[in-house]
Amino acid sequence: FAAQRHVLTYMEDAVSQLLENREDISQYGIARFFTEYFNSVRQGTHILFREFSFVQATPHNRASFLRTFWRCFRTVGKNGGKYSSICCYLLTAQEYHCLLQLLCPDFPMELTQKAARIVLMDDAMDCLMSFSDFLFAFQIQFYYSEFLESVAAIYQDLLAGKNPNTVIVPTSSSGQHRQRQLPNDCSPLDGVEASLFYQCLESLCDRSKYSCPPSALVKEMLSSAQRLTFYGFLMALAKDQGINRALGALPDKGDLFLDPAMDQELEKLVAQVSSLSVSGPTSSSGDTAHLPVRNSPRINPPWKPLHHRRKMDAESEGSNEETDSSEN
Repeated sequence: FAAQRHVLTYMEDAVSQLLENREDISQYGIARFFTEYFNSVRQGTHILFREFSFVQATPHNRASFLRTFWRCFRTVGKNGGKYSSICCYLLTAQEYHCLLQLLCPDFPMELTQKAARIVLMDDAMDCLMSFSDFLFAFQIQFYYSEFLESVAAIYQDLLAGKNPNTVIVPTSSSGQHRQRQLPNDCSPLDGVEASLFYQCLESLCDRSKYSCPPSALVKEMLSSAQRLTFYGFLMALAKDQGINRALGALPDKGDLFLDPAMDQELEKLVAQVSSLSVSGPTSSSGDTAHLPVRNSPRINPPWKPLHHRRKMDAESEGSNEETDSSEN
C-alpha cells in the first residue's frame, strides 16, 4: 500500500521541507506542520508553485496539477475573447505555457508543445487552440507521458515493418512467433493496422511500471478502426470520455466550465472586495471617513515552497547591498 500510494515520496518531501524551513516551523510545531502538509496532499494543493520534478513525481501529483490548472483557468474557455466569436478565448501554445508556468515556474515547454501537436496534428505551433481542446490533449500528454514515449517507439517500429519487442503473436503450440510486415503498398500516411497496434499496446500496459490508460477502453476505442496514425491515436485518447473518467482529474467536457464550489468562493471574494470599495461619508474637513478595518484571523502556512524562499532571500540580500552603498 505504501509503495502504491507513494507514501515514501511524500515523507521525504515533508522532511525536506521541514529541514529547509525549520526556523519558521519552530513557532508552529512539527505535529501541526505534518498535519497541514498531508492535508494539502489530500486536497491536491501541495503541488502549487513547486518544482516540476515534484509535480510529475507521482500520479496523484499529476492529477492534482491537472485539476488545479483546470480550476484556475477554466474561465479562459468560458469568457469571450478577441480571437473568437463562439464565446471562448483561443490561445497559442506559448500562451498556454505561460499559464502553466504560473503554477509551476520551471514547467518544460517541450510538454506543452507535445500537447499542442495532438490538437494541431503537427501543424504550425503558433496556431490558436480552444481551452477545452488543449486541456484534454494536455491531460493525456502530461499524465501518460512515459506511456506515450513507448507508444511512439512501437508505432515507428510497426511503420517500418518491424516487430516490437513488446509484441507477442502466438501462431502455434511450438511457441514460435511470427513477424508481421506491413503491406508494400501502405504509405506512412495510412498509419498502421489497428488490431496489431492494440496487441502491442496491451502487452505494453501489462508490463509497464508507469501509468497507462485502461486497456479495455483502448480496445473499445480502436475496435471500429482498421488503420490509424500516431497523432490520430493521441487525438482519440484525448477525446475519449471513458478514459477521462478513469483518470479522474477533469470533469466531462460538457461540465468543463462548471465548478459550483469555486464559483461560490469567487462570489464571496467579490462580495468582500465590493464591500471594502464602498466609500464612507465625507467629514466636515472634506476627508473621506475611513472604513472600519475588519481584523480576520490569518494563519500563515508553516512552510513555503523552497524556490520562493530562496528567491526572497536573494532579494533581501540585494536590497541590503543597495542600502549599504547608498549610506556610503
